Amino acid sequence: MRKWEQYGHTADVGIRGYGSTLEEAFEAVALALFDVMVDVRKVEPGECREVEVEGEDLMALLYSFLEELLVLHDLEGLVFGDVKVEIEKSREGYRLKARACGEVLDYEKHEPREEVKAITYHEMEIKQLPDGRWMAQLVPDI
Repeated sequence: MRKWEQYGHTADVGIRGYGSTLEEAFEAVALALFDVMVDVRKVEPGECREVEVEGEDLMALLYSFLEELLVLHDLEGLVFGDVKVEIEKSREGYRLKARACGEVLDYEKHEPREEVKAITYHEMEIKQLPDGRWMAQLVPDI
């Protein structure tokens, strides 16, 4: 049950992902990130990339994960419409392995929206909600 949304923020746009697991919340916020840039519903999973990052805590993990996806976008022109995440606790903190699938940005097909310049810790929050679902949010630099 992955779900994402954008929320209003003074000069930028906030993104929030929900999931029945922590992994699903990370997947959803990654999709929310790319939904700021393009219509992710139009992105087909033609090319996949493996991403592995570590973080001393969940916020550092989320930052590194989204930053890696943004680097792939910047270097290869990829936009992602499907993301699968595995998170495990390690001695040093957390380790994340992900498979992100998408395709090279096509201006006519994907309807470009905003350009995300960087991932930030601004309003970053990761928590388990009272109903048991997980939520991850932040405000990227647009």
